[in-house]
Amino acid sequence: MLSKEKKEFIEFMMGADVLRFGDFVTKSGRRTPYFVNTGNYRTGAQIAALGKFYAALVKDCCGENFDALFGPAYKGIPLVTATASSLFSEYGIDKPYFFNRKEVKDHGEGGSLVGYKPADGDRVIIIEDVITAGTAVRETMPHLTGAAKLSVTDMFISVNRCEVGKTPGRTAVDEVSDEFGITVHSIIDVRDIHEYLSANPDYKNVVALMEQYMSDYCVF
Repeated sequence: MLSKEKKEFIEFMMGADVLRFGDFVTKSGRRTPYFVNTGNYRTGAQIAALGKFYAALVKDCCGENFDALFGPAYKGIPLVTATASSLFSEYGIDKPYFFNRKEVKDHGEGGSLVGYKPADGDRVIIIEDVITAGTAVRETMPHLTGAAKLSVTDMFISVNRCEVGKTPGRTAVDEVSDEFGITVHSIIDVRDIHEYLSANPDYKNVVALMEQYMSDYCVF
C-alpha cells in the first residue's frame, strides 16, 4: 500500500510539473508515457520541500554514517545543496557537500570539484535525480576516485524507473550496484506512481500505457 510520504512526494512532483505524463523519449531511446524532469523545480519553496524529502531518506538509510555528500553536475548541484541544508535544519546532521564542474577550471583554485575537498578514507554519498541507463554514474565516479581514496557507499535518487539496463534481467540500478558496490535508494519507484494513478479514474489511459511500458522494460 502506498505510504502517506510517497503519496505526498508524487503529488509534490506533479504539482511542480516535474512528473509529467504524455509521450516522451528517454536518454536510452525508449518511448515512455511518463517523464521526470527535476530541472522544472524553480522556486525556493519547491527546492526547500525537495531537500526535506531527500534528507528524510538519507537519515532513514544512513543516519550520520557518512562523511560528505556529492552532487553530480548539473542537476545534482541544487539537489545536494538542498539535501545538506535540510539534513542540518531538520535533524541537526551537519555534513559537508561538494559537486563537480563539467569543464575543469584552469584558473583560481583549479580542478573539477567545488566545495568540500574529499580526503582518503571518506565515505561519500551521491545525491542525484534519476538513474535511467547509469551513464551519469559512470561519468561521475572518476571525479571522485581521482580526488582521494574514498568509498561511495550509497546513492539517493528521486525515482527508480526499475528499467532493464544492459544486462537482461538486471535494472540499471542493479548494474550500478554491481559495478560500483553502491546501494541505491529512491524516494519512490515506478510501481508507486502506477499505484497512485490507478486510484484515480482520470488516469485510466495513462495507467494502461504505463502497464504496457512496465511489461516491456521494467524488472521487479
